[in-house]
Amino acid sequence: MKQMKQQIDFGILKDELKEIYSNLDEEQIAKRLYAKDAYLWGTDIDQAEKISNRLGWLDLPTNMDELIEFTDEIRKDGFRYVVLLGMGGSSLCSEVAKETFGNAYGYPELLVLDNTAPTAILSIEEYITIEETLFIVASKSGNTMETISFFRYFYAQLEKQEFKNPGNNFVAITDEGTPLIDIAKEYKFRKVFINPTDIGGRYSVLSNFGLLPMALMGLNINAIIESAEHMKSFCSSNTSIEYNQPIALGVALGIAQRNNIDKVTFVLSYSIQAFGVWVEQLIAESTGKHGKGLIPISGELLSSPDVYESDRIFVHIYLADDDNEITFQKINTLKEKGFPVISIELNDKLDLGAEYYRWEIATAIAGKIIGINPFDEPNVAEGKKNTNDLLQQWQSTGSFNIKEPSWKNDAITIYGNTNAVASSTLQEFIQSFIDQAHPNNYIALLAYLEETDIRTALLQSERMQLRDTLKIATTIGYGPRYLHSTGQLHKGGPDSGLYIIITADDVKDIDIPGQAFSFGILHQAQSLGDFRSLADKGRRVIYIQLGKNIDENLQEIYNALKKV
Repeated sequence: MKQMKQQIDFGILKDELKEIYSNLDEEQIAKRLYAKDAYLWGTDIDQAEKISNRLGWLDLPTNMDELIEFTDEIRKDGFRYVVLLGMGGSSLCSEVAKETFGNAYGYPELLVLDNTAPTAILSIEEYITIEETLFIVASKSGNTMETISFFRYFYAQLEKQEFKNPGNNFVAITDEGTPLIDIAKEYKFRKVFINPTDIGGRYSVLSNFGLLPMALMGLNINAIIESAEHMKSFCSSNTSIEYNQPIALGVALGIAQRNNIDKVTFVLSYSIQAFGVWVEQLIAESTGKHGKGLIPISGELLSSPDVYESDRIFVHIYLADDDNEITFQKINTLKEKGFPVISIELNDKLDLGAEYYRWEIATAIAGKIIGINPFDEPNVAEGKKNTNDLLQQWQSTGSFNIKEPSWKNDAITIYGNTNAVASSTLQEFIQSFIDQAHPNNYIALLAYLEETDIRTALLQSERMQLRDTLKIATTIGYGPRYLHSTGQLHKGGPDSGLYIIITADDVKDIDIPGQAFSFGILHQAQSLGDFRSLADKGRRVIYIQLGKNIDENLQEIYNALKKV
């Protein structure tokens, strides 16, 4: 296999990087990593015990026969669609595979459902032929609320069509001993794939969670693993850290964060754009805690150096066969201006197998350099608790107890930002919020909406307007998916974010079988729970309710931002 290229141009931090490489060589960091030495990340005994049960991803699977044989069975039985029901680490790897490769000829089309907005669920249902669809219920814990709710809904839809065994259209991926195994037995799932318990969700792409959907869509999973094995052999060798690509990358990211260069800005060539959503989750959830963290920036259009501040490090990952000439010119200009730049060349899309492994290693090592545990997610439970509290409140009273809005007109209602004057215009209100931004901050647009091309284009225009005007980094997240991804960073990372939560009234709603609340109520509780979590931590956050005319009112928000 042809070696992939990695180059680290670290500017003024070059000497510090070399020194750290030398120190880590003395620590035998690669040897300790592959010995699964949990004390690599600190001396706390309790933490080390927990970390030791999160290092299974270092070992790659060696036999793909079960997944390939199951894929042949599904094709033989005439399934035309595969719908992955999951959140965060259980779904983002499938999103990358779907967008990057598409299904091979004669294989089912892969779709991903990770949004509780009723219209998102109905869009999937309207697109597929349900009796020709295999549903993958993917949850490490086996009790992810969104995933189990999706399952119950589609199982009920099959029952309505009087299927003799609706469970035959379902498979599960989960850990040993989880509630999902009991559900699978009760509802007679076609098959349950047990994943190793020592692999955390965001590090699970090269396990059943990632490989089963890839196999079902016709992707050569043996080639994916072969690529990852090549990266593993490269990483586990006795090579000096400076030449050990994944570890050297992790050290560079960690040193950048320690020097207040924490906006890891991904520049991806067009064939592999989707990789950004996966690596964003890996870095954000792994490093964003205890007031520290790397802030991944995915999807920003690359611009001239004058719109960037000194908090940026650029990661250019490109496919050799893509047209990269203009991007190369811009990247070289950034290097000339002294910005740290990491360049990684892939020979083929299947090299993403190696890229997954590279970034898992790099993120784990960055955690060591930063001084955090990259395998826990201490703040994720906060949002879940707030959501559950709100759902209980709704079941008791039939409504959510929400404070009076800070601003409203006939179409849009906004909560938060007590610095603003209620009588101000929409533009003035948003201006008063944006004025709280400081250099080296970032703005996150967090949309609890069904993801559509129109909305994504508007949000992308909004973020570029903010980036170019304020010269600060921007991100986009769709809720509730990002709660299982960048949500940990928002609550546990540095207090450098401004969060704009955008939600709307449901045009349609659908019940969740077995629950006293609907998907619409769940979706609303999740957005409000996230708003409450951020507000309780003193984060700068506003909550925008668009009403029912979603696209029209989202355009009005964009028009106001253009004038800011």
